[in-house]
Amino acid sequence: MQAFEFYSPTKILFGPGTQAQAGPQAAACGASRVLVVYGGQSAARSGLLDQVYSSLAQAGLVWEAFGGARPNPRLSHVREGVKRALAFGADFLLAVGGGSAIDTAKAIADGAANPERDLWEELWLKRVPLERSLPVGVVLTIPAAGSESSHSAVLTRDDTLEKRGLASDLHRPRFAILNPELTYTLPAYQLSCGITDIMMHTMDRYFNPVSTNELTDELSEGLLRTVIRNGRLALERPGSYQPMSELMWAGSLSHNGLTGLGDNMDFATHQLGHELSAQFDAAHGATLAAMWGSWALYCVDANPARFARFGRAVWGLDGTGRTEMEQALAAIAATVQYFQDIGMPTCISQLVGKPLSEELLETLTRRCTFFGQRTIGSFKVLCHDDILAIYRMANH
Repeated sequence: MQAFEFYSPTKILFGPGTQAQAGPQAAACGASRVLVVYGGQSAARSGLLDQVYSSLAQAGLVWEAFGGARPNPRLSHVREGVKRALAFGADFLLAVGGGSAIDTAKAIADGAANPERDLWEELWLKRVPLERSLPVGVVLTIPAAGSESSHSAVLTRDDTLEKRGLASDLHRPRFAILNPELTYTLPAYQLSCGITDIMMHTMDRYFNPVSTNELTDELSEGLLRTVIRNGRLALERPGSYQPMSELMWAGSLSHNGLTGLGDNMDFATHQLGHELSAQFDAAHGATLAAMWGSWALYCVDANPARFARFGRAVWGLDGTGRTEMEQALAAIAATVQYFQDIGMPTCISQLVGKPLSEELLETLTRRCTFFGQRTIGSFKVLCHDDILAIYRMANH
C-alpha cells in the first residue's frame, strides 16, 4: 500500500423508514433553522417532503423549503438559494434528492457562510480558500453521484457554461439517510445514469499509475462486480429492494474515497463528460458512458496490463491464449457493451443526436483545459491535443 489519508465522517442511516430520522439527526448536529433543498415535484408527489417536514417539526426545528435544484446545478439558482438562506437565518442545509440537490445545498452552504465572498470568482475558482461552510445533511433518493458521502460539489456558470468542481472536507455531509425504497419510482434511464456514475467514480480511481495497492484494487473490483450485477437486476425488476439497496450503498462507497486509497486518481473521463453536460445540459452519467470507450482506447497503451486485469477481475474474461493488449481491448469492449445494454449512449451522436462541428470540439477542449491552464488525468496525462483527439474519437 502507498501512503494515504482517509477521512469519511458522514453518519449513514440505512434502511426502510429512515427518512423519519431527518429531524432528530439535524437537531443532534445543533440545527435550529433548516433550509430544505430539493429538486422537482417528485419528492412532493411521493409524500417524502411532507414526511421530512413533519420530522423536522417534531424535533422542534424551524424549516423553509427551497426547490428547483436541477441536473448540472446552475450558479444562478445557487445564488438565489444563498439569498434565501441568509434571509431565513438558516444554520443547517438539508438536501432531499440526488447529487444535484446535494451539490446545490453544499454550494448554498458555502455562500451563506461566506456572504462577503463571491461564490464563483473567489471560492469556486479557488482564489480564496474555503475556510467555513454551514453543515449539510442528506435524504438520498437516487443512487448515483455519491455526493452524500463525498467532499466535492460541482457547479455550472450560466453565461459561460463553465463547469467547475470544488473539493473540501467542509462539504462532507454530517449525516446521510439512505432508504432504498425511496428509489422505486426512478425512470429506467435515470437509474442507468446512476449505475454508470457509480461505476465511473470507482473506475476513475482504479485506472491510475499505481499497481501496488492490493486491497484498494480488490475493494474496487468487488464494488464494480456488485454494481454490474445488481444494475441489471434493478432494471429488470423495478421496485425490488435487494438490488436497489446494493446500488445505493455502492454509490456512497464509490465516492467517499475508499476505492482510491493510496492511488493517484485519474478522473479524465469525468472532466471530458463535464464539458458535454455543461454545453448540452445532458445527464452526467450519460456523458461518462459516451466518453469512456474513446478515453480507454486512446489511453490503453499506457498500461494494457491494467485493463487486462480489469477484464479478468471485473468481467470474468478468460485471458488464456491472448496477449495483454488483446485482453485489454476485450475488457474495453465488455464495458462499452454493458453501457449499451443498460441504455446508455456510447458516443457523442447518441448523447446529443448528431456529431459536433470541429469548432465546437475545440471549444469543449479549451474549456476542459481551463483555457490552457491545466492537463487532465494521471493514468495517461492528457494535454490539449490529447483531449481534442479523444473528443474526435467519440464524435460519431
